[in-house]
Amino acid sequence: LGAQGSCMIGGNLSTNAGGVQVLRYGNARNLVMGLEVVLPNGDIWNGLRSLKKDNTGYDLKHLFMGAEGTLGIITKAVLKLWPAPKDVATAWLAIRDPQAAIEILSEAHAASEDNVGSCELMSRACTDMVLRHIPGTQDPLKADTPWYLLLEWSSSRPRQDGMEGMSEKMEQFLADQMEAGRVLDAVIAQNEAQSRNMWVIRESVAPASRAEGPGLSYDISVSISKIPEFIEKGVKAACDILPSIRPYPLGHIGDGNLHFSFMGPTGMDRPTLHQYSPAITRAVNDLVTSMAGSISAEHGIGIDKLDELAHYRSKIELDTMRTIKRALDPKNIMNPGKVLRV
Repeated sequence: LGAQGSCMIGGNLSTNAGGVQVLRYGNARNLVMGLEVVLPNGDIWNGLRSLKKDNTGYDLKHLFMGAEGTLGIITKAVLKLWPAPKDVATAWLAIRDPQAAIEILSEAHAASEDNVGSCELMSRACTDMVLRHIPGTQDPLKADTPWYLLLEWSSSRPRQDGMEGMSEKMEQFLADQMEAGRVLDAVIAQNEAQSRNMWVIRESVAPASRAEGPGLSYDISVSISKIPEFIEKGVKAACDILPSIRPYPLGHIGDGNLHFSFMGPTGMDRPTLHQYSPAITRAVNDLVTSMAGSISAEHGIGIDKLDELAHYRSKIELDTMRTIKRALDPKNIMNPGKVLRV
């Protein structure tokens, strides 16, 4: 999680947080066996079960995860634990384009024996922004290409003497991808410091963007195969509205989630940029919806996306959500004004 230094388990569950290893471990809800929840009427629901199989009625825990505190307050959780990785290979790839990223990911699953942990797409603009604003970061590659991929393979089995480990397998894989023309240059981290530098670049895009100036950001998801088309059309749609806007796309390409961000034109202040925000937001979300995607992949609805949820969700979905909300919280005391207008 990019916010690992400040986030808490309860908040992660209430927002069904994602992160950079959803590809391997799933979203927050996929790591939960049971919950304890304080309900709006003061009752405490004890669902602290640790069963892999339990089909005794509705699986209530899923109501509260991702509900952003609007149905109850999560106070305890039973979580799945995974063995810590013992053999990890991290690489920074200069790639041909986003389509190449998808093809690389597709072939990486077999080459790594299903040990792909993370696959993060970044534009050169994102990398340069981090290098400008975050002290101590270093460019992993000197190749000045428009697109990069942060690829990590990990196994819970330690590398055996005389056997190929993750790094050796990745080295051969990258050589094959270079021969295929998808990878233009690459470097595999040789130690923890090099690996950490790669991850700091990826995780520092948000703080770097705040230092860069005013911007707009969209947390969207589409089918993985549609990511290249979405980036191309989404950038064009925003530039048609504000030609000098600066796109900074990045995201968890392994699960179809893009943080589709823009920085305002150089010298434009926040109030002026936000005059364009409604039109750009509608253009981006219309495109997402036309591709059967989601306007909120992992950041939730909160206050900012109330109108967008009401606009894009069907009447049946909205009515069903309101029915659940009114049944559990008839006085609307749980995080009122968030997620859904009752």
